[in-house]
This record gives sequence, C-alpha cells and structure tokens, in this order.
Amino acid sequence: MNLHRLDLVSLSLFSLIVRTGSISKGAGLAHLAVGAASKRVADLEAAVGAELFERHSRGVTLTLAGQALHRHAQRILSDVDQLAADLSDHASGIVGVVRLWANTSAITQFLPADLAAFVAAHPAIRIELDEQNSSDVVLAVLDGRADIGIFADRTPPLGLQTVPYRRDRLVLVVPQGHPLAGRRKIAFVAATDYDFVGLSQGTSLARRLGLEAEALGRRLKLRIHVRSFDAMCQMVAAGLGIAVLPDAAVQPHLRSMGLRKIDLTDAWIERELLIGARDMGALQRPVRLLLEHLRHS
Repeated sequence: MNLHRLDLVSLSLFSLIVRTGSISKGAGLAHLAVGAASKRVADLEAAVGAELFERHSRGVTLTLAGQALHRHAQRILSDVDQLAADLSDHASGIVGVVRLWANTSAITQFLPADLAAFVAAHPAIRIELDEQNSSDVVLAVLDGRADIGIFADRTPPLGLQTVPYRRDRLVLVVPQGHPLAGRRKIAFVAATDYDFVGLSQGTSLARRLGLEAEALGRRLKLRIHVRSFDAMCQMVAAGLGIAVLPDAAVQPHLRSMGLRKIDLTDAWIERELLIGARDMGALQRPVRLLLEHLRHS
C-alpha cells in the first residue's frame, strides 16, 4: 500500500464513477478518455492494495475497500474545495471569515443594521450568517460549526460564555375586528381563550409561550405553525388567529396588513438576546472585532 501515490484528479474521477455507476460515464464527466480513466482506477487500486469496484455488465459497484475510500475521498475533496474558497478570499482581499448563527428575533430586528455597519467599517471581513432556532445556535457554537451565536435568554447555554446583545419586548397582535382589538393593554391569560398562530415548536418563543400558558393552568390553542414573523403576521391579518411577537418585528406590518398591537402586562414579555462563544478569550481577531461591534451597537 502506497497512499502517497493518491492524487486529487484520481480521487475526483473515483467519486464521479461512484456517482454514475460507470467508468465510462465518470470519465466523460472528468473530461478523460475511457482508457486514461481505467488506468487511473488501476493505479488507485494498486496504491490501496485492493480492488475498489466490482465490474458488472451494467456498470460498477463499490467493494468494501471502495466504500472506505469513498468516505475519505468525499472529505478530502470537500476540504480542498474549502481551501480553494479560503485562498480565493485572500486573493480578493478578504482577511477573515466569521461564522455567525442567530435566531429569528435577532435577524429580523437587529442584525441587518448592525452587520451593515460592521461590513462598512471592515470590508475585508466576510460574514457567513445562518438563521436557526436558539437551541440549534448553541449546539453549533459548541461543536465548532459557528464561531459565535445569538440566542434567547431562556435557552440553556450548555457551558458557553455569554454577553448581552439586545433586549426586545413581546406584544400581542390581533386582526382588525377581533374582540380584543379595542384593548390597549391585556394580560396574557386573557388572550389564551382565542386561537393562536405560532412559530415552530422548537423555537425559543414557542417554548416561552407554552411554559407561560402552562404556568397559568392554560393550554395554547395553536391553530397554525409557521416559520417566520412575516408569515405569522400574514396569518393573523387573514383572521386565522392571534399571535405574540417582538414589538420591532411587527411594527412594519401594522399599517400595511391592518393589524392591531396590544401591550402585554406580564413581566416575562421583556427578553434578552445573548451572544455566546466557547471561549471569548481565544477568538480570532475577525470574530473578536464582530463580537465587540455587536456588544456596543
């Protein structure tokens, strides 16, 4: 076995043959003659010391050795693609990449303006933003898929170091003509008599509302689940239920959709969004710059 004889062209060809189930089709996608492709496959088999394919009249299938090589080849080729992307960034003047995961509340209310200001001040830093539920944000930071994350205050941080980001306030939203539409303030318990539109059950907002209703001895009458604040407002405007939303998220839709906003009197309507990292002191400079910018926005 001589794995030093492996090369990227042959690994890429090998992956194409696996995908198509045919040496000739894989060779075509790799822009190689069939004879040249067959020679590369033979060289790969010689390098690993085992046959990689079982040949049939209809094509080829992987042997056990081929399955093992395929797993590693996929990872190697993916790493090479990432390397090419990183080097391309440096060639075009990008000096760093920050992987930021955040929940819907942060992305809808605060991050567009905050990130625009940061990018204007640091054009050589690229931000990869991913919108996820708060619990998934925490897990992504823990396992290294994200450098930093923004999530709601009641989400278990699971050992992450956290700093405050922003605060928001929840309000009740109802359509015009609803029995509650004339109220200026209301306790959450009075709203639980009506059908609700809510976010997906895994979100921090959905969990918060469920727990608060349970503490009151009530059960939310969730008629519809959607995946965004905009969709919630549209469902409320259509008369399909009422909803609890962050004040800043509903404000743009009040006039255009004919919605009514009602203040809630409960103490838990004030929320804090947190920024989390595994180790604040070990962050790379681009990540640290973004963290400090978000903290003081």
